Amino acid sequence: MTAEEIVDQFIVTLTGGDLEGALALCTDDLEYDNVPMPTLLGIEAARGFLAAMFGEGVRTEWTVHRQVAAGDTVLNERTDEFWFGDIHIALPVAGVFVVRDGKIALWRDYFDLRTFETQMAGEPAA
Repeated sequence: MTAEEIVDQFIVTLTGGDLEGALALCTDDLEYDNVPMPTLLGIEAARGFLAAMFGEGVRTEWTVHRQVAAGDTVLNERTDEFWFGDIHIALPVAGVFVVRDGKIALWRDYFDLRTFETQMAGEPAA
């Protein structure tokens, strides 16, 4: 598979609720960076964080608006939506993925933390 196909499969698998299947598409030394939050290093650190975001009772849907790939690097612009019970979050995200030996080695998402926090508090998206 190409780097773009791997990233596409990762997104479909993750948002489909299969965290372990998605992480199987990542390297053991995955660098997961949610800018502006601290960078997580390693698959176990990523698993610990993602379990809350993609756990029981959470619904997700990511819409990729634009995506480009060059070699092992994939860039996309998305809206990541999460439903935590009655709370709905629609978060604009710019993502960077780097694939090494057929697996995602770097996943970096850029988003506005204040937008997330405001919506998480139950306030509507601006």
